[in-house]
Amino acid sequence: MIRRLAAVALAGAVAVLACTAASPTPDPGSGGDSASPRAQEYWLSEYGIEKAWDVTEGKGVKIAIIDTGVGHAPELDPAVVDGTDVSGAGSPDGRTPVGPPDEKNHGSYVASLAAGRAAGGDTDMIGVAPQADILSISVGFGGSSQVPFTEQVATAMRWAVDHGAKVINLSFTTNTLSWDESWDDAFMYAYTHDVVVVVAAGNRGSGTDIVGAPATIPGVLTVAGVDPTEHASVEASTQGITIGVAAPSEQLLGVAPGGEVMVWEGTSGAAPIVSGIAALVRAAHPELNAANVIERITKTARLAPGMKKAPSPLYGYGLVDAAAAVSDDVPLVSGGPADELRDWIRVYRRAQVSPQPTPTEKSVQVPPLPHADPVSSPVSALLPDRERVLYGSLPLMAVTAPAILVALGVTVAARRIRSARSSRTPRRTKL
Repeated sequence: MIRRLAAVALAGAVAVLACTAASPTPDPGSGGDSASPRAQEYWLSEYGIEKAWDVTEGKGVKIAIIDTGVGHAPELDPAVVDGTDVSGAGSPDGRTPVGPPDEKNHGSYVASLAAGRAAGGDTDMIGVAPQADILSISVGFGGSSQVPFTEQVATAMRWAVDHGAKVINLSFTTNTLSWDESWDDAFMYAYTHDVVVVVAAGNRGSGTDIVGAPATIPGVLTVAGVDPTEHASVEASTQGITIGVAAPSEQLLGVAPGGEVMVWEGTSGAAPIVSGIAALVRAAHPELNAANVIERITKTARLAPGMKKAPSPLYGYGLVDAAAAVSDDVPLVSGGPADELRDWIRVYRRAQVSPQPTPTEKSVQVPPLPHADPVSSPVSALLPDRERVLYGSLPLMAVTAPAILVALGVTVAARRIRSARSSRTPRRTKL
């Protein structure tokens, strides 16, 4: 059963190594080569990796493994060309695994899948890009470091870029979609230096139902996991709209420090398979920038069983195909990871004011405003007030009173005249 290997506070999130506990590979016994480590690497033939080797094995490309540290083993020592520790708990060269016993070999498993060498012959385990170089950067998860995890990752990203990495592998995830703002600059630094960043999608079995950061950061190539039947892994993968491609995540092999080959699973293993393929593409097409390397990997992927169209929240653009990614004709694209992250920052991060306004030496004195007119109490429109009496009622009375008196006088005079006339008229009698 998949279990959580490490946890560390991350802005309310939990950083999780996306893998299970490992177990030793079975002895070949009487089965001979049929049970050898190389024979168990089904992904080499089924995902076009061996065919891609006809063109390139990744020579000259550096893959940075930001993980628990890459230990010493015959399959790993020829591949590791440089390293560092950002946890404060490892060795300066990044070759001392950091963390508790059941977790610290994680970085070695990841590195061996990406670019391990076949130390003892054609039956030994080999990585996807067996001539690529590895940069080992040890990070402390959980209580294995006093340095904040976000700071470790940001420092590791910059160190990897400054030391020539063209592919960075991050086989961990979190349980949140968001990420610390310090990662904005770290990932942008990688993008502007033309680095392909490959990230594990995370595992349902470790409590990650949907992809979490850094798989949600714009510009990364997020990898989901499938089982040997090419169906989405029930325990060793998760889903989300940021997934780019899918790769094997079950019945994987990994080399532990000392050289023992182990069986393990998780998108922690799917990611370095794709990182190795990215190294093959970069070696075959050194003229391509990171955007077009990712374009080749995603657009040449094939549909998974039952997958009707791409992209899919379970498989992204489909199952990765190394041979097609290396050899097919794929139209060039413009833009790239830096543009995607820059647009996201512009929309979702608060804009910074630059330059900041400079305060004046003396404060500005503003004269006081005049007092406001007193507020009168509301009066009914039916009742007279002072203004209505002075400017309405009295002037109206002064005009109308004389007019009324004149009218009355005229009326009285008219009546008197009619009365006088009637008295002077002779009365006529009938004979």
